[in-house]
Amino acid sequence: MSLPLNSSSARGRGASPAALALLGSVLAASAHAQELEPRAYSNLPMGLNFLASGYAHSQGGLSTDPSLPLTDAHLKIDTGVVAYVRAIDIAGNSGKFDVIVPYSHLSGTALVAGQPRDRDISGAGDPRIRLSVNFYGAPALTLSEYPAFRPDLVIGASVQVTPPWGQYDPSRAVNLGTHRWSIKPDVGFSKAFAPFTIDLTAGVTLFSRNDDYFGGQTLEQAPLYSAQVNLSYDFSGGIWAALGATFYAGGRTTVNDAPKDNALGNSRIGLTVAVPIDRYYAIKFNASSGISTRTGTNFDTVGVVLQYRWGAGL
Repeated sequence: MSLPLNSSSARGRGASPAALALLGSVLAASAHAQELEPRAYSNLPMGLNFLASGYAHSQGGLSTDPSLPLTDAHLKIDTGVVAYVRAIDIAGNSGKFDVIVPYSHLSGTALVAGQPRDRDISGAGDPRIRLSVNFYGAPALTLSEYPAFRPDLVIGASVQVTPPWGQYDPSRAVNLGTHRWSIKPDVGFSKAFAPFTIDLTAGVTLFSRNDDYFGGQTLEQAPLYSAQVNLSYDFSGGIWAALGATFYAGGRTTVNDAPKDNALGNSRIGLTVAVPIDRYYAIKFNASSGISTRTGTNFDTVGVVLQYRWGAGL
């Protein structure tokens, strides 16, 4: 999930493609590994701030937690998000700190352990807090230094923490929050072949135990592994588009010490288009769909994000 800014946006003629890519993850309204996120490990001028709001609509055989015992799911999730990003200097390397807060409305029907259930709920989802650093190929630069930067190979890493602060009802199988902590370390690199850039990433999501899971049970989940590739193209005027694919596997759950046959082995494809509006604003559109599914989470998503940036002498 990596890729630097192009020179036009660095000079202030358009908004940052990198931050738009970073915030694309909030539109998936799904589990961590299912997201397509091109250009996440991008170099940004130090001191820049980004505030974004977005909306996404997802429907199909989806779940806020793909490990749940759901079959024949017909669910819809409409999600609004607010997110903040700041570019920071980490030991002379470019980095980012971001916070994403979602609020969703979920409705639909599914079979839960073979029994039909319906659900209609609105509330906050679990927020996400992430720290990223580019430790090769993307030094910390001021806004005045940035126009001379020419991206080549960039290598980075991140850690995302998701605290259990969203809506949760243990008497219900489907909730907007998960009532457990998770942490996702991730590594990635990008390589520029102007006007193309390819980025590859790999990560693993680790989960804490949920001791109040669906009817007072105890839920444990194995690590969920993910990998993705994105190929993007820079058009004139700071516009870019990316085509990507992701694969995620693992995540088998154990309920009350009884292992479940619900390990994931799923893949998705998606398209992202980012368009600068002016010096301070940009908009991004994305769409994704499942292409193969072993367990659950075969859904479609469309979304849009509006971003405002300031700081660093812009």
